[in-house]
Amino acid sequence: MEGGSPDQESVGSGTKRSSVSSGSKSRNHKEFLYRLVDCETFTANLEDWFQSLYEKSAQMKPVFDVPFELIDLQKFDYALEGVSFQQLIRMPNAVYASTSDSAEATAYLAVEDFLHATVKGLWEAFWSQDEPMPFSVACLYKENLKFYQAENAIASGRLGSLCASGVLLKNPRHPHGKWDNLLELALLRPGIQSLVGESEQQPSLHVLGEALFYALRMLISRSLSRQNLPLSSNSAFVLLVDSQYGGVVKVEGDVNKMDFDVNNVYKCAAEWIQRHARIAVSPVDRIWNKLGNANWGDIGALQVTFATFYCIMQFAGLPKHSIEDLAADHGCRLQTRRLERQLGDTRVNGSGLFRFQQHGVSPEIVEVQDESVKLESESLKLEVGSVLWLEDSNWERGYHINQIRSNGELPYYIASPVEDPGKSLFLYVGSHPSQLEPAWEDMNLWYLVQRQTKVLTIMKQKGLSGKYLPQLSASGRIIHPGQCRRPSSGGNCDHPWCGTPILVTSPVGETVADMVSEGHFGVDEAIRCCHDCLSALSTASSEGIRHGDIRPENVICVRSGESRPYFVLIGWGHAILEDRDRPAMNLHFSSTYALQEGKLCSASDAESLVYMLYFACGGAFPDLDSVEGELQWRETSWSRRLIQQKLGDVSTVLKAFADYVDSLCGTPYPMDYDIWLRRFKRSISEEDHGKEIAASV
Repeated sequence: MEGGSPDQESVGSGTKRSSVSSGSKSRNHKEFLYRLVDCETFTANLEDWFQSLYEKSAQMKPVFDVPFELIDLQKFDYALEGVSFQQLIRMPNAVYASTSDSAEATAYLAVEDFLHATVKGLWEAFWSQDEPMPFSVACLYKENLKFYQAENAIASGRLGSLCASGVLLKNPRHPHGKWDNLLELALLRPGIQSLVGESEQQPSLHVLGEALFYALRMLISRSLSRQNLPLSSNSAFVLLVDSQYGGVVKVEGDVNKMDFDVNNVYKCAAEWIQRHARIAVSPVDRIWNKLGNANWGDIGALQVTFATFYCIMQFAGLPKHSIEDLAADHGCRLQTRRLERQLGDTRVNGSGLFRFQQHGVSPEIVEVQDESVKLESESLKLEVGSVLWLEDSNWERGYHINQIRSNGELPYYIASPVEDPGKSLFLYVGSHPSQLEPAWEDMNLWYLVQRQTKVLTIMKQKGLSGKYLPQLSASGRIIHPGQCRRPSSGGNCDHPWCGTPILVTSPVGETVADMVSEGHFGVDEAIRCCHDCLSALSTASSEGIRHGDIRPENVICVRSGESRPYFVLIGWGHAILEDRDRPAMNLHFSSTYALQEGKLCSASDAESLVYMLYFACGGAFPDLDSVEGELQWRETSWSRRLIQQKLGDVSTVLKAFADYVDSLCGTPYPMDYDIWLRRFKRSISEEDHGKEIAASV
């Protein structure tokens, strides 16, 4: 286990490798990495910065953002319902309460086995059950920063020199591992569990400094690597674990922005962390129980597994089965379970509560149960002609239900205020907030109502309004029939509707999906739709907000009160407000960057708009059920200019716009809305003028 720096093997940082390297810049970066070996010196350069962060941070508020949102972890949890993980080497309980070397050795073996079980389970569930897993697990030796199997290190008496465990891409030519083949690293450190007492606490500088140090080495090594990673290599995950608890540290940023001064390595590295790195730290939560078994279904193990999932994607590319694909099976599994339990009504009602078939002996008991079921069934149905009352900022508003519609997945309503029957509004009813185990459909409902309410409220506060954007009319909670026994301390009473959120927006119109199915979407509509949607996107992007879910069901045509119809971009529940937000995933209409990275680039919304117009103008999508198939179809269609040709049959300006979007997709360059709004406006004006002349003749 003796030897030189791993960087000479890993990325060629030695003198011999440097002599054959192409360019002084690459040699300089390799030399920089070769000298970046002292974690303590690196951490010491971050002390002042770390202290200032804590002083500036509000009391009891986390210093760093979390790497994963709870809603994303819930989706991932649904997807893992049918996945089997098995850790065979148990984690010894309270390793650091004992001075036994055997206990510490077992802990390293247990961490290796946990990582192996995680990677193996994820690979077989999402990527392939037939192809062999291309990853291995090994421990990091701190003397030379090379990787060895924990068993070999322990057998040779080097247990005290182990500092971490890692998941690596298999490489027979480099048995001691290459840093640019390192997916993620797990630091086994005492004291992680001491942070659990306060859920808002975050790791100390000593622990976090180590995580940042190793994450930075991973990022620099990948930037020097000759291999092409399928997905972005600008982010690295480091796991922090002890014998019971664990958390995730994510570091993201472009290392090419670093000043690679080989004579001042640690200062430059610390400055990059402070100026260019985006750091996210998860809450520390329990992973292993007292028997040493991993709690795979709990949030501690779940967030660590989620980090590993992202790491595998960076090296293996997009999975054959997406999270959404596997999570969608939750409804089928739930239905099967209910049939196994012989429940009377196999449907799940609107509140997510189940109607059980009970056979009671006492007439009184049967009568109470029947009344309860009657209350649920009556109160959870909204029919045309019914009136719904809403509590909005201590005001009571009534709405008369006029129509029931669907966005392809969930129902919503056209209603009119009781005090103004001639006015039409969209009304959305959310899921009951007390559900502990919401159905998969209710997650979509959460985006439709609660999340969209938040987005529209923020847009209203920022002064974002316009003809082509929806307007927030009202939001609040349902006022249910009967007396509300809501406790004074807050919360809801036992009525099945108490606390159900409501969102009311304007204007009302016909969706593009309905227009296409009825044959009402022509050339004029295509050009005007593109102009109006671009105008809405331009207004929102002025405050850094992107839509993230453009599809035919989320664009409406408004005809009332205007001489000419216009289009409004609705469905802002998946809008991107900050970097950690994730867009909706739709095989046909999500942008290519969204399908690959789970994020939006500057042209992503415009690309989705192109796909929507392609569909609305008669373009056909293949019947695909995988992301890989969709990406392959897009690559072929764009390269053969099939999408541009289809839009060109409708309008030359639409064809030119598609070409522009194609050239911009996946690049960091901003979308120039103004120039295309002028071009579309000019095209609309020319068509309107031609119609006026024809009418006069």
